[in-house]
Amino acid sequence: MSEIWPSELKVSKDRRLLTVTFNDGVVASLPAEMLRVLSPSAEVQGHGPGQKVTVPGKRNVGIRQMTPTGNYAVRIGFDDGHDTGIFTWLYLRELGESGGEKFAAYEAELAEKRLSRDPR
Repeated sequence: MSEIWPSELKVSKDRRLLTVTFNDGVVASLPAEMLRVLSPSAEVQGHGPGQKVTVPGKRNVGIRQMTPTGNYAVRIGFDDGHDTGIFTWLYLRELGESGGEKFAAYEAELAEKRLSRDPR
């Protein structure tokens, strides 16, 4: 089991931000859009190398629900219907630490593919 775990998971009133406080005091503010487009689900990550999907149009996505998964993760359901991502505590911590860079890479992929963060 990981030595990192959340002591608190809090969704903002507008459902667009997840704040995770970890047992070591580190706090991560994770936008719902980032969680959705960087979801660890096979639907987003694919089933193998080179199968990752660039998900456009999620600027306004919100968190609909969170369901604990064992002692190691939470399944996050979004208001666009996506709910297959199981976010481990370590992945949430990783997004807290390097999510900005990952999201910038996502935005570059969108631009390269002429896609937008805005819904159609």
